[in-house]
Amino acid sequence: MIDSHCHLADEAFADDLNEVVDRARQRGVERTLVIVEAGQADEEARAARVEALWPEIVVSIGVHPHGAHRYEGRAAEAAAEVRRQMARTRSARAVGEVGLDYHYDFSPRAIQQAVFRAQVQCAREIGRPLVIHTREADADTIRILEEEGAGEIGGVLHCFTGDALLLKAGLDLGFHISLAGIITFPKATALRATAKLVPLDRLLVETDGPFLAPVPHRGRRNEPAYVSYVVDALAGIHGVTSADLAAATVRNFHTLFAP
Repeated sequence: MIDSHCHLADEAFADDLNEVVDRARQRGVERTLVIVEAGQADEEARAARVEALWPEIVVSIGVHPHGAHRYEGRAAEAAAEVRRQMARTRSARAVGEVGLDYHYDFSPRAIQQAVFRAQVQCAREIGRPLVIHTREADADTIRILEEEGAGEIGGVLHCFTGDALLLKAGLDLGFHISLAGIITFPKATALRATAKLVPLDRLLVETDGPFLAPVPHRGRRNEPAYVSYVVDALAGIHGVTSADLAAATVRNFHTLFAP
């Protein structure tokens, strides 16, 4: 199994990172894609610790929409910071998570869009896939991806909670779709129906740890070992074995995030 999105460099894992990694390996997790916020020295240092402890991990670096306000009037500098940090990170494989979040609006929407657009351009220039965050901003997210030619590099709509229209738009762009622990929540009936429409060759699984722990760990800190619950849930939805679902998502991960 591969956890395709986890914030292992978050301070939530600082005190027991060794144990978290051991539990993941014991559960058969090969690696994870570690999400790192660009321009944050503490998080970059913790990511280097994760990299040393778990050499198989790969890293994605980007300015999250919540932090876009730091680059007001200088979106190009956000992209430049991503480029510099990726150049000095051995295991960097993707740009993200980047995108738009209109639910919290921690950054003004115009600034979010400018910073997002600059990072899509950066990803195209360096030939790396994108890890996309979109919340209550689907139309603008897809529009910017289309306008900036993101289909040429591909990527993933992470922690997918959208409807069939967003799913189609993402698939039409050539993107992968990643499902997280929300798929196990009792009230996620609509999401489970949409998840059934994702082709197995475009599917990824993730924890988004430390957030969104799946049932039966809901409400606790999430971690890579729990990705197995997402695998089991999606296997049931698609009518395949957990082993086959895990194998398909591992293949998809390596295709998307190739060295």
